[in-house]
Amino acid sequence: MVKITGKARRLRIYIGESDKYKGMPLYHAIVLKAKELGLAGATVIRGLEGFGANSRIHSARILAISSDLPILIDIVDSVEYIEKIIPFLDEVVKQGLITIEDIEIIKYTDSNSNKNK
Repeated sequence: MVKITGKARRLRIYIGESDKYKGMPLYHAIVLKAKELGLAGATVIRGLEGFGANSRIHSARILAISSDLPILIDIVDSVEYIEKIIPFLDEVVKQGLITIEDIEIIKYTDSNSNKNK
């Protein structure tokens, strides 16, 4: 096992599940763009409940089924790679919140596996 540590950046994009880009879910378009740009990876998390700028609560509770649950896309990579996707996000995120944080990473890899970066 190999342990890699260092500085990185976390990009978080908060949008709604019903947000679209060119007919597809916006979260899927963002993941595809991240892959196309060579970012290390992206995780999409579907929230159970939340509200945004319009203060309308979106919930997955059985009596309040929503087709617009909160979505969080989490991406961790170098500053250089995170900056590559910002112009695309400026274009496609019409309503939402984007946060960027400097972070420390600890990554464990199998010494026999190929490194992505």
